[in-house]
Amino acid sequence: MMGLPFAFTFPLALGALIALPLIWWLLRLTPPSPRTEVFPPLRILAGVLKREETPAKSPWWLTLLRMIMAAAVILAIAGPVYNPQVSKVAGDGPLALVIDNSWASAADWDKRVETAKSIIEDGADGEKPVAIVFTTDQTHDATPGTARAALEKLAAAKPRPLKADRAKAIEALRAELQGQTPGTLAFISDGIDEAGDRKAMQMLADLKPQSLDLIEGDNSRAVALTSASNDASSMTVTATRLDTAAPARHLLVAQDSQGRPIATGDLDFAAGAATASAKIDAPFEMRNDFARIAIRDMDTAGAAYLLDDGFKRRRVALISGEAANEFQPLLSPLYYIRRALEPYADLIAPDNADMSVAIPNLLEQKPSVIIMADVGRLPAETYAPLERWLANGGMLIRFAGPRLAAAPADDPLVPVTLRQGERSLGGALSWAEPQPLADFPPDGPFAGLPTPKDILVKRQVLAEPSPDLAARTWASLADGTPLVTAKPAGAGNIVLFHVSAEATWSNLPISGEFVEMLRRVVQLSRSGGATAETTANSIASLLPPYRLLTANGALTSDTGSAKPLDVAAKGGVRTSFDNPPGLYGSEDGFTALNLMAKDEVLKPLDLSGIAVPVTRSQLVGNEALSLKPPLFILAFMLLALDSLIVLFINGAFARLPKATRAAGSAAAILLFAAAFAFAVPHQARADDSKPGDDILMKSLDTTHLAYVVTGEKATDDISEAGLKGLTEFLTYRTALEPGEPIGVDISQDELAFYPMIYWPVSATAPMPTPAAISRIDAYMRNGGTVLFDTRDHISGLGDDSVSANGERLQMILANLDIPPLEPVPADHVLTKAFYLLSSFPGRYAGGPLWVEARQDPDKASRKSSSSGDGVSPILITGNDFAGAWAINDRDEPLLPTVPNDETQREYAYRVGVNIMMYMLTGNYKADQVHIPALLERLGQ
Repeated sequence: MMGLPFAFTFPLALGALIALPLIWWLLRLTPPSPRTEVFPPLRILAGVLKREETPAKSPWWLTLLRMIMAAAVILAIAGPVYNPQVSKVAGDGPLALVIDNSWASAADWDKRVETAKSIIEDGADGEKPVAIVFTTDQTHDATPGTARAALEKLAAAKPRPLKADRAKAIEALRAELQGQTPGTLAFISDGIDEAGDRKAMQMLADLKPQSLDLIEGDNSRAVALTSASNDASSMTVTATRLDTAAPARHLLVAQDSQGRPIATGDLDFAAGAATASAKIDAPFEMRNDFARIAIRDMDTAGAAYLLDDGFKRRRVALISGEAANEFQPLLSPLYYIRRALEPYADLIAPDNADMSVAIPNLLEQKPSVIIMADVGRLPAETYAPLERWLANGGMLIRFAGPRLAAAPADDPLVPVTLRQGERSLGGALSWAEPQPLADFPPDGPFAGLPTPKDILVKRQVLAEPSPDLAARTWASLADGTPLVTAKPAGAGNIVLFHVSAEATWSNLPISGEFVEMLRRVVQLSRSGGATAETTANSIASLLPPYRLLTANGALTSDTGSAKPLDVAAKGGVRTSFDNPPGLYGSEDGFTALNLMAKDEVLKPLDLSGIAVPVTRSQLVGNEALSLKPPLFILAFMLLALDSLIVLFINGAFARLPKATRAAGSAAAILLFAAAFAFAVPHQARADDSKPGDDILMKSLDTTHLAYVVTGEKATDDISEAGLKGLTEFLTYRTALEPGEPIGVDISQDELAFYPMIYWPVSATAPMPTPAAISRIDAYMRNGGTVLFDTRDHISGLGDDSVSANGERLQMILANLDIPPLEPVPADHVLTKAFYLLSSFPGRYAGGPLWVEARQDPDKASRKSSSSGDGVSPILITGNDFAGAWAINDRDEPLLPTVPNDETQREYAYRVGVNIMMYMLTGNYKADQVHIPALLERLGQ
């Protein structure tokens, strides 16, 4: 159809026009049916002499109308196209074609093939040699050949899910032409500017073709997804487009691994904008089922974004050995962990300080990761569920601290055996010079991260040397000691950071590297606590192709010639012919490689610097106008007109029906009944009193001293009398006026009302239940203090001669997560909280008072705990404080001191006053502002 302004898609259908004369003849011989009328009697008589006539044939104008309608249908079936694409080959040199078979060409690949085919066939008329190259092929055969060979090569070509590499293709074309000047160089482009195109376009100009024809497709379909982020409440997806002329809206569809749509979102591009972002709102669990995000009705590799397990948002449970300090959050063990993980994970915290209750509740929420910051001992009943959770694929991340340093060496939830030091030293190693970090191992989870140069470690917990220690080490210090260790536990992993989670032992938690390290460790887990895709100790740097993305955006198991993906490559991984976009790994675990890099923007191809004149044209069918719809519309309109004419001839419009009577004007009346019920408020009534309510209300009115009810009447009577005597002494000597002492049952009474609980340890009293000990542990974590008194005058915790009460105390402490302890130092706040003291006598005078060891012994002002304003959660003595404080109803001492010395009793009371001031005011007396006054007092 060369030279005509239009062409036909199915020209053989025009043969039906031969039947038009036959249609004319049939229509002329088929007149319309006679009109039927009902005449009244007088009208019959008036026309009795008239002869009834019937037309012999249809009117000519009606026949012509029907002929035009039939011709319009025949022409529409033939598929006429106005102004079809006409390809012309000029010049005497060979015909050269450069064809982009990139991802953006997949949407209109058939048109590109037809366009190239028409150019080749036009060149075949002159029997010109044809050279053809495709810009995403790995190798290029650009040798000029016959048109038939070029058509066969064109038929075998297909789009690839890659970006165009035009420089490589044009270089091969230039090498094969060997200096020949192509007569026509047709560049069928996807219209997208790629890296290296400036060089490629210059090589095109160096060929000096007699005619350069740039043929582009529909740029409106060149839309690509560049990133996806699983945020706290939604999935945020970013995209870029090539055609920015007008605003556009696309529908994003999130699909699961079976290809089923789960959720949708709107992607809106503003006029002139090349990028846009969209949010897909869905619950946390549903978003974790997303396997890919695609743009509806755009079947290209760029319009599909694959998601692997790394995109799933983890649920991370946070557990701390100490209560959070609201007034000094930077000293909280979980502060920096929260800041590091909030953008990447859903964080949950226990709703109960009792670990025996909190840990099962957390496990019911199916966390992927549990992070414990300075947690030493756990309740015995929690180890079994934690080990089952680990066996099913959970990941436990632990951070060191004083409590972990004092934990038993046989802890099953630690990846390596920790070296146990003296409790007074905190079980941690200190150096004169802080140690920097060594390079990260190339086969670990931190591979590829630059070695931090400004991170120094002052303290750490040490691991006992073992044959597998090096294999379990993910990061180490410059001296070779481990910083991060790990071991598999069933299908899960246990990871230990050998430094604390806050900045007292190292500045790692306040560095940017801490965020990336922690994020990588968390991403090694699997959402829902299932088996990790690849175990942390066997991370492979080369992943084989598993499922690859086609140019049409579909996943296929045909990996072809794709090579394994090097996930530890410097500069990150990029798509290439060897590594097309897709999933790399195996069914047990894979990583997603997407076509577009994050924040990449599509830009139009720039040919402004080419010295050769460029003729721009469109693909076959892009500029053409199909006449099929207008012809069918014309035929339908003629059919409707023909129907009206036939109805008119047959008298259908001779008599119109009379208008019906107007409807009644009465309208239905709507009745509204408004009923307002005023409910009489019920009088508020208190619930019936329950056991313990009296004690609870009594505890709220003022500060009370509390003691543990042991069940032994003599012991409990002395405890009550002792706290009564201390209460009176506090009222007389200080501004504190406590209420009556209260005995508490640690298994059921609320403990949070008391700043300190005195516990007289008795070997003959019933052993507390694990649940009761867990409640005491929770009380201590939340800032409370327990004063254990063995009342046996034992001089030290490490003595070989341990009394029966001391053995009972060891049994109780074995189930408590307590920090390292030390005797009260001479510069401790307890020595100057109210009175200036150098010893802490009770009924006995020789035993020390043990408190939590300071983390930095070189700094007296360093508080021992980040919670409770530096108050030690535990005090231990054997000096029988309550025995020295105890008084009868006449305010006389009940028990003598040993030796019998009333001055010792006075100092015992002062010890009680200092302990209560320490409990209520914290470590404020450690402030330097008090030093002059204290020195003046000491001078007196």
